[in-house]
Amino acid sequence: MTDKPALSDPITLRVPVDILEDIEKIAEASERSRSWVIVRALKYYLMAEGNDVLQILKGEEQIANGECMDAEEFFAELLDERKDAAE
Repeated sequence: MTDKPALSDPITLRVPVDILEDIEKIAEASERSRSWVIVRALKYYLMAEGNDVLQILKGEEQIANGECMDAEEFFAELLDERKDAAE
């Protein structure tokens, strides 16, 4: 018999009662589990605000690795290219 891969690591989460009540109402109305509702909410968070945080971390890593350009240098190059294109 082949072992099924784990879909995720279980976590314990404290949720305020009012939020849990809303999660339970949504789960019941949509005939889904509380876990499904919570995972969906987390995915939306990760696509929005969470993605902003991840992009900042990625930018900081790129700067630390020297994968960046001074803003004045960038704009000078950009203006030079625009001048050349206009001529």
